Amino acid sequence: MRHVSIRHFLPAIAAAAACFVPLLDAQTPKLPKSPRIYIFDCGTIKGLAVTQFGFKEGEVPARDFFVPCYLITHPKGTLMWDVGVIPDRALKANGPTTEGISTVTKSLQSQMTAIGYKASDIQYLALSHYHSDHTANANDFAGATWLVRPKEYEFMFAEKPQGIIQVAHFDKLKNSKKVMIQTDEYDVFGDKSVIIKSAPGHTPDHQVLLVKTKKSGNILIAGDLYHYPEEGTMNRFPGFEFNKEQSAVARKNIAEFQKKYKAEMWIEHDVATNAKLKKSPGFYE
Repeated sequence: MRHVSIRHFLPAIAAAAACFVPLLDAQTPKLPKSPRIYIFDCGTIKGLAVTQFGFKEGEVPARDFFVPCYLITHPKGTLMWDVGVIPDRALKANGPTTEGISTVTKSLQSQMTAIGYKASDIQYLALSHYHSDHTANANDFAGATWLVRPKEYEFMFAEKPQGIIQVAHFDKLKNSKKVMIQTDEYDVFGDKSVIIKSAPGHTPDHQVLLVKTKKSGNILIAGDLYHYPEEGTMNRFPGFEFNKEQSAVARKNIAEFQKKYKAEMWIEHDVATNAKLKKSPGFYE
């Protein structure tokens, strides 16, 4: 048999490698050089009475709520923050899906796919709190490390969970890898550019998120510290707060925290706030 040198196969090997590298790139998203925030449209909530939020009828105009989900990408990894009101698995294939007063028009996963990510790419998951309009797709991220505070975990997995909660949204997280946050501020990536800050009261261990971006400045994603901006200016609280006194203290602390970092606050459900913000595939960096 005639001996054939491996050099005869090098062009073919190189060509195969050239085809394979883009495939790898497509499967593994490239991380940015500095933090980015992507906002996903995870639905709307209609018909909530202003009286549920501490106002009298006519004091403020009633309005729909926006439901956002956020992906934070960082040179050292990824963080998913809040994950919607209706699970992707419950969505209709050919149109909007409504459950009660909530409607979703597009899946979280389809929006992530559009920018090159899937749930298995996500390194960390954190929720502002356990209310069901923030937890819908949590089980999809059970492969991530869950960043959770002890009291929140305790209420989520209580023998008989109480309040605005859907355990089926997040039951797979119980056995997932997790970090129990014990400190007031938690530095997600170790460089103080993405900080989870305690803000209890709305729920036992409610928390907010600070992201420091190079071009867009510091952004404070406020969870449900407020729903209406007028809650702050008129000192009103929802009737379903876990602890209004704690919420009042948290709002004061977060105002000081916001001032310290000269951060812009995003009220997650506020339609007027979100109408001005660019949604994915756009991003803030």
